[in-house]
Amino acid sequence: MTKSQTSYGDAGFSEFIRMAFSRHLGHDKEDYNKPVIGICNTFSEINRCHSHVKPMVEAIKRGVIMEGGTPLEFPTISVGEMFTSPTTMLYRNLVAMDTEEMITAQPIDGTVMIGGCDKMAPAQLMGAASADKPALLFTGGPMNNGHYKGRTLGACSDCRFFWQEYKAGTVDEEEIGEINERLAPTAGHCMVMGSASTIAACAEAMGMMLPGGAATPATENERMRIAQETGRAIVRLVKAGIKPSDIMTKESFHNAIKTLMAVGGSTNAVIHLIAIARRLGIKLTLADFDEHSRTTPFLANMRPAGKYQMQDLYYAGGISAVLKELAPILHTDQLTGTGKTLGENLADIEIDEVYRDIIRPLDDPLHKEGGIAVLKGNLAPNGAIIKPKAATEELLKHKGKAVVFTSLDDMAERVNDPDLDVTPESVLVLQNAGPVGAPGMPEAGMIPIPDKLLKQGVRDMVRLSDCRMSGTAFGTVLLHVAPEAAVGGPIGLIEDGDWIELDVDSRKLELLVSKEELAERKSRWTPPVFEDYNRGYPLLYRRSVMQADEGCDFDFMLPVPNIKNQEEKKESVSGAKT
Repeated sequence: MTKSQTSYGDAGFSEFIRMAFSRHLGHDKEDYNKPVIGICNTFSEINRCHSHVKPMVEAIKRGVIMEGGTPLEFPTISVGEMFTSPTTMLYRNLVAMDTEEMITAQPIDGTVMIGGCDKMAPAQLMGAASADKPALLFTGGPMNNGHYKGRTLGACSDCRFFWQEYKAGTVDEEEIGEINERLAPTAGHCMVMGSASTIAACAEAMGMMLPGGAATPATENERMRIAQETGRAIVRLVKAGIKPSDIMTKESFHNAIKTLMAVGGSTNAVIHLIAIARRLGIKLTLADFDEHSRTTPFLANMRPAGKYQMQDLYYAGGISAVLKELAPILHTDQLTGTGKTLGENLADIEIDEVYRDIIRPLDDPLHKEGGIAVLKGNLAPNGAIIKPKAATEELLKHKGKAVVFTSLDDMAERVNDPDLDVTPESVLVLQNAGPVGAPGMPEAGMIPIPDKLLKQGVRDMVRLSDCRMSGTAFGTVLLHVAPEAAVGGPIGLIEDGDWIELDVDSRKLELLVSKEELAERKSRWTPPVFEDYNRGYPLLYRRSVMQADEGCDFDFMLPVPNIKNQEEKKESVSGAKT
């Protein structure tokens, strides 16, 4: 009980009083001389993706005890995407801070973090990286597949698909209600390769989650076994002195990026991986993602870019099977949470040929390139993201006139206006929805197709914004445009009728307006004045959040040398603050 002493000015007294107050759990003093494992329990009845984790926590505890440790639960913030206003991304950094501070401040030797909904796992990995005590991630797992009249349903790709059809008039009120009842049939997070599944896959690839942890459904007995083994593994990591910085190396992050590309994962993972890496002083850039996208084949046939869902991937061998296929291009010498290297973990993995439509061979992929492309040009000097395999192929090279919405409220008010000057060839543009502008960069990038075009049969258009979209979403959607409009980025200078050119193969995103005209518009631009969120944490967020290409972390959460670099950069770049 001498770890992380409370400051009373007398170390002996601190130990004495702590032991007195700890006896209510029934432990003897000797129990606290064993490895003390904190279990970051994010159970919540509001965050439904975490509502089922209590039995898993008990299994983790059993594993800790079996390996000779003492488990102690503690709570942290728990947020879920559908139940948090205005968006969970606003609170990802708060969860990361909470996680880091509780790991650091409390008398524990190691931590198991319970993730689930899609911002929780990256936030916890950010916190664990900064605290750098032995840690492992465990998630509640994906839901089982939903079913409706012989069709497999996946939350929330089919939420979006059927809602769009409802708006188009092809699905009626009764049917949309029946579908709603079947979209999320069991406990767990979204069962497509959305953000939650993607981050779990990346965590397993990096070695911060045990093999099998990413794809095993919430309802499978196997998840309880993995929970128990996670409890045992964290004690072994503590005894061996293996910390997150030993596991999450630059090479491990590159393994995660290749996995992201191979499974057609969420664009959100780009932001999250950059943020986690920078907590460790590892500088990932968008160029790293684009390089690996061009050289990593798309292997896992997963929705929304493919046909199958996480339950199917589990039967096919899960992320371990994907990593086995990728092994020739991975850094397999990297240490993992098992205490073994990635290559040692994969040594006995075999892929049953019956599942080859779900996980394709490395030499016969679904696509030669990975699932995410990075675009640049005068419209996005610091980069933008697109998910080409979830887009309409004919729109990946496109030129159209801009239809501009200046804010989320403006979009909601006008997008379905019958008099809106829009055609199927238009490029829908959403401004001021980025990290600072929104704030929090909500998942509004899948801009609704105007009702009048839906009813004409239009199902996709080129859409452009400085915000995000859910990993479960789809369409020809350009995201994370940086710098964002609210800090003076070129996206904020687009006007109705401007021509925009997209060429994904050439990685080009251009606003076809002369330099002189853009300079003139820039001279007239003034920073927005924010009348909302003008106190407390949201105000701190707006003042300190970095741009999408930098991971949207707070500048003051970086390691000290990086903070100094960020401050120097701020002095040289003009931008709006509250």
